[in-house]
Amino acid sequence: MTVSLPASVRGQAEHSKSSDGVCISAYRGYTMALLRRYFHMSLDIGRLPSLLGREFFRARVTSYHVHSFEDVVILVHDVERCLERLDDFSRSVIARIVLQDYTWDEAALLMNCSRRTIARRFPRTLDRLSEIFLEVGLLRPFPTNSPETARPCQEASGDETLANDCTVSK
Repeated sequence: MTVSLPASVRGQAEHSKSSDGVCISAYRGYTMALLRRYFHMSLDIGRLPSLLGREFFRARVTSYHVHSFEDVVILVHDVERCLERLDDFSRSVIARIVLQDYTWDEAALLMNCSRRTIARRFPRTLDRLSEIFLEVGLLRPFPTNSPETARPCQEASGDETLANDCTVSK
């Protein structure tokens, strides 16, 4: 699955590192994609996501079904448990920006705070939620190359001369 990062997230200068040194901000796009999938799956089973309020029932159900009903219910439940681990303001930011597609300016106006507060808190909230998703297994960690297995793709072998060898034979 390839997820392109929205400009609002791509342009962030701050990059959080997890305890094992992995750049957690790289997971922001995947976290947003998972939240959007959660939103659509919640609607498909007749529930408004807990961030947005109470239950409702749709008059029309989509024909898009990748998982069984039980899998959808389990995913919705698991994501809601992860969202409960966030503070109220963070949940509101996620609800407004990711689920309801408000801009940062609109979310700030609705939440009676400054745009700067949203710009500072939203990436942090995504990073915290990414950490939670990784912890519970809803996101898979990126594969890492350990120094002993990583090797340059243009490494010379045997008695070949390296391209960056500056010694001139005399």
